[in-house]
Amino acid sequence: MKCSRVVARVLGAVLAGMGLAPASAAQVDPEPFLRRDEFRDVQLSPDGRYLAAVMPLEDRAGLVILRMSDMKMSASFSLGRNTDISWFSWVGPERVLLGVADKFGLLAEPMPTGEIVGLDADGGGAEVLVGQRVVSAGAGTRIQPKKPEDVWARLTDDLPADARNVILTVGSFGDDAYTRAERMDVESGRRQQLARVPVRRADFTTDHQGVVRLATGADGDNFSKLYHRSGDGAEWTLLNDEAQSRRREIPLGFSADGATAYLLTDHPQGPDSIVAWDVASGRRSEVLRDDNADPYEIVYASHGPREPIGAVFMDGLPRTAFFKPDHPDAQLQQMLERSFKGEMVRITSRTADGRLALVLSTSDRNSGDFFLFDIQARSAKRLLSRREWLDPLKMAQTRPVALQARDGLALHGYLTVPPGSSGRGLPLLLLPHGGPYGIQDTWEFDDEAQLLAAAGYAVLRLNYRGSGGYGRAFQQAGARQWGLAMQDDLTDATRWAIAQGIADPRRICIYGASYGAYAALMGAAREPDLYRCAAGYVGVYDLPLRARALTTHGARSLETWAGEWMGSDPALLQANSPNRLADRIKAPVFLAAGGEDQIAPIEHTRMMEAALKEAGVPVQSLYYANEGHGFYTQPHLKEYYGRLLAFLGVHLGSKPAD
Repeated sequence: MKCSRVVARVLGAVLAGMGLAPASAAQVDPEPFLRRDEFRDVQLSPDGRYLAAVMPLEDRAGLVILRMSDMKMSASFSLGRNTDISWFSWVGPERVLLGVADKFGLLAEPMPTGEIVGLDADGGGAEVLVGQRVVSAGAGTRIQPKKPEDVWARLTDDLPADARNVILTVGSFGDDAYTRAERMDVESGRRQQLARVPVRRADFTTDHQGVVRLATGADGDNFSKLYHRSGDGAEWTLLNDEAQSRRREIPLGFSADGATAYLLTDHPQGPDSIVAWDVASGRRSEVLRDDNADPYEIVYASHGPREPIGAVFMDGLPRTAFFKPDHPDAQLQQMLERSFKGEMVRITSRTADGRLALVLSTSDRNSGDFFLFDIQARSAKRLLSRREWLDPLKMAQTRPVALQARDGLALHGYLTVPPGSSGRGLPLLLLPHGGPYGIQDTWEFDDEAQLLAAAGYAVLRLNYRGSGGYGRAFQQAGARQWGLAMQDDLTDATRWAIAQGIADPRRICIYGASYGAYAALMGAAREPDLYRCAAGYVGVYDLPLRARALTTHGARSLETWAGEWMGSDPALLQANSPNRLADRIKAPVFLAAGGEDQIAPIEHTRMMEAALKEAGVPVQSLYYANEGHGFYTQPHLKEYYGRLLAFLGVHLGSKPAD
């Protein structure tokens, strides 16, 4: 395989040891780490003539289409401020569909607006096909192919053999709404209902003929239900009710011959597995399960019928396993992984004739390179990098770590140390992730970990109980443990880093965003002598306020979630709110928040700051009225991280301990 950059990375382990000593925080320019990816997601058109890519912009994301012949732009699309592209797909050799979403801040998940836009590769035919901004054909036209609707829609099946139609999942706005499957003409936007199912919030799964066969959803009790039907017009049969079976089963797709449906299934103990369900007999058989980790990503055949063939497991380093190892695409994946040794490799798209594949290669030190791979010639050409300006050889390495919590629960995480350091006696940042439930820190490139390591800090990211990736029981072990056992896990990880000689016990700070900010301030309150400083970014600090926001929303599913995962005892919620524990905090604190944050409203941070000031705790703050859940604009990001690095430099320094 011909690829000079891949060959160069083979030398990475040797060259990493030749790096300079860690820089001080004042010497680090955060801008290269904050600059947005040039291209986020990229797909090759079915005929190989074009690339479509999501391009993050200052306050929105847009879609661009490039000609492969000269890599010049042939089309582009974007909407207003705070809009994002939640998904896109080629639906023919010259037509793309994309889903529009609102996104209030870098850390916020895009919220679908209900709109689907069609765009031709040459820039023509751009129009909203579904949603509120649809433009009607006019009052004088009797037959309206599409009309403005207060609905959301997403792609269920792009129907590769049909360049004219796709299948969508469509629903009205509301957290507990019913949904339906519909066929849509990608040119006119005309839609036809195909199926409904007797459960709310349903997702649909088609077979390889485009027939809607499976559906999974949940009512207000949040128990998952899985339904099957034999074909168009047939009655739905309930296959699994979580309330009875105590397991969730999520459809992954059908085998190429349609005789088997594959399900992602959880278990009372241990990680999730992939199960084959025989359509004719109804028998279930487990085909793939790791000893420690859930499937991180499902591997599908990239040519021919899109059937599941394996999975990637993120148990420390990523590892791919196949339950169909003889499938040609399983062999192709294994060949690519051998060629891109030390990298995580994904085939993002492939031409209809199967000859060309677009391959994404990432790692702990590489945010992503896109290669055009000629399968017949076995050669690769690098087309694009997400961040051309970041040299992977100069980035910090990340290694998986494992430890035990005080109650014996196995915990996993990742340690990133400054390039060129000994990895001993370092100032440490404990960086709990947001969420908290179902979110998972991984080995792949992390902006903040790399920036902080470049500033001379060791960064420890822990998948505390409640995190995703390690099975149902591990996630449920975090239920109603805000400030309790989930916090103990973070404390235990900090003490582990000290015991291992990684962290200088005199220079440890806890810092996070969203739930991570909550955990940072709770850590400072519960362990006032362990942390030298604490920092919270767009955080939740008052649990009664958060619970009221969820339970007054009007959706029964949110009320159920709040009671099951946060708890409903007012006294306990108050007792585990860091803004009510400010008098226990000794460490200086840095807080930042945005006035448009709809997830962790700015009121939380203002209450936290006021409580700290009343308790006499040194506190710095940074507010932007026009930012959301994570700051968008580059000047604001640069000021925020400049302030954060200065704060850390004052309280931790950044040179390794003598």
